[in-house]
Amino acid sequence: MTAPQPKPWIMDIAPYVPGRSQTDDGRKVAKLSSNENPLGTSPKAREAFDGADRSLERYPDAGAAELREALADKHGLDPARIIYGTGSDEVLHLAAGAFAGPGDEIVFVKYGFAVYEIAARRVGATPVVAPDKDYATDVDAILAAVTERTRVVFVANPNNPTGTFTPREEIARLHASLPKSVLLVLDHAYSEYLTAEEDDHGLKLAMTEPNVLVTRTFSKIYGLAAERIGWGYASADIIGAMHRIRAPFNVTTAGQQAAIAALGDDDFTDASREHNRKWLGWFTEQVEAMGNAGLRAIPSKANFLLVLFEGEVSAETAYKGLMDKGYITRWLPGQGLGEGLRISIGTEDEVRGVAAALREIVTG
Repeated sequence: MTAPQPKPWIMDIAPYVPGRSQTDDGRKVAKLSSNENPLGTSPKAREAFDGADRSLERYPDAGAAELREALADKHGLDPARIIYGTGSDEVLHLAAGAFAGPGDEIVFVKYGFAVYEIAARRVGATPVVAPDKDYATDVDAILAAVTERTRVVFVANPNNPTGTFTPREEIARLHASLPKSVLLVLDHAYSEYLTAEEDDHGLKLAMTEPNVLVTRTFSKIYGLAAERIGWGYASADIIGAMHRIRAPFNVTTAGQQAAIAALGDDDFTDASREHNRKWLGWFTEQVEAMGNAGLRAIPSKANFLLVLFEGEVSAETAYKGLMDKGYITRWLPGQGLGEGLRISIGTEDEVRGVAAALREIVTG
């Protein structure tokens, strides 16, 4: 051996590919590839960010005490059972790192969030992919994939990149049917776009059950993607284990203050939810009207729509055509979705524009 060699399972990881933010030639385009909030950031959060302590030589609060208290007040939780991270991605990695390793298995659904496989392989665990049911989570398929080696099950609800939703009854059935030794991780990155009636009660499960972790993020409806703030809630034992491998000082001072303010700006989150409800519905109708051209919209509860191309025009052709017309979307052949584009819900002008551009491409 002539040089340091990585663990063999590390080289099995396909690097995460984020949504593009610009074209090759640097043209100004509408970015509809990363599911960001088209209304921007809460004014209260921006004010808190701008007014945060600028003592850059000082570390941030390592325990994120004020943020945990704010989250606890907002959701009726125990602040001691909240963990925080650099986006919810870090919290997902902490779950895999604390509860799985070589010889173990981590189960997730086909067309699940790409980070799940990365998190599994990073710790030497074996990723196990459960079949989907028309691009949606199939609880029976997940349960059939569980073995005595399963340590973690990841479920995004709503799911990314499909936008599909698993009702609370199915989430409850999944949890009740899993061995108590398996950690069920409910990824709620898009849960704030749901109505109270649609909520899957994942947090309620995490409040009472010893093997449920819920993760959430400030990157979506709260519009703080640049600050990378996520959090999770579970039993004290689960959170304690995850804290042992969490990097210290992992959430910035300004980010913590902005997140606290965002939690208190219900007007902004309500407006963001209503904007998404209106324009997701409108865009879905536009895509469905192009059914004769081979387009199909997968029903979404998130802030994006997965559009399938089942006619003469391929998803790749549409992706390139939309790019030429000034719209960056997300083509996902690396996740087995070469036949689809994930299109974020943007501003009114962006949604109307991308719908018109798509119509031109598929109808000629």
